[in-house]
Amino acid sequence: MPTFSDLMKVAYKKERVHSRRLAKQLSISEKDALKKVMEIAAGNQSLNTLVNARRQEADHALAKTIAAKQAKADARAKKNTENMPDPSAWLAWFDGATHPNPGKMGIGGLLKNPDGDVITSISYAAGQGDSSVAEYLALFAVLQAAVNARSKKLIIYGDSRVVLDDVQTKTAGAPILGSHRTRARELIAQLNDVTFIWIPRRKNSMADALSQQAIKLPSTYMPA
Repeated sequence: MPTFSDLMKVAYKKERVHSRRLAKQLSISEKDALKKVMEIAAGNQSLNTLVNARRQEADHALAKTIAAKQAKADARAKKNTENMPDPSAWLAWFDGATHPNPGKMGIGGLLKNPDGDVITSISYAAGQGDSSVAEYLALFAVLQAAVNARSKKLIIYGDSRVVLDDVQTKTAGAPILGSHRTRARELIAQLNDVTFIWIPRRKNSMADALSQQAIKLPSTYMPA
C-alpha cells in the first residue's frame, strides 16, 4: 500500500487541494482524505498501479525537460561557435556619424590583425553629408586600410543595415548610393575574402566612439 508521502509525490495539485477540503468537510486526516481522492482517480486499478503510472509519467516529463534544456544548450553552443571569427581573419569595425543629419560627418574605424593587434585606428571629419554617406566613407577607410595591410581574409562589422545591405545587394541597389557602392566594391575586389556582419550599435562602441570623436575635429583633418 502506498504511503502518504508516495501519494503526495504523485498527486496533482487539484487532487491535493480537493483532499484538504475533503479532510475539513469529513473531519478526517489529510492522509485518509488524500487516499480517498486518489482511489477515485485510480478507478478500477489499484493505488499501487496508479502511483507507478504517475511516477513513470513524471520521469518521462523530467526526461523531456532535460532533453529540451540540453537541446537549447547545444544550440547556443553551436551558435557561439559559428559566431567565433576565423582565427586567420583580419577584423574591422566601421561607423559613420553626422551632427545633425545631414550635417557634419565623422567617420571611425578599427582594423586588427589575426593576432588581435590594432593595425589602424581611424577617426576623422569628412565634410558634409548624411548618415548613409558617412557610413560608406567609414567603410571605404577600413577597406583601404585592409588593402594597404594586404590582409588575405577580412571580417567587417558594422551597425548600418542600409550600407551593409546596399554593398552586398545583387540587384541595382539604392540609386543615390550608386557611386559609393561602386567604390566599395572596387576596394573589396582587391581583397581575397571579405565577410560582412551586422552588429547592434552597442556592440560597435569602439568605432562609434571614434566617429563621434571625429565630429569635433576640424573638417580639414585627414588621416596620416
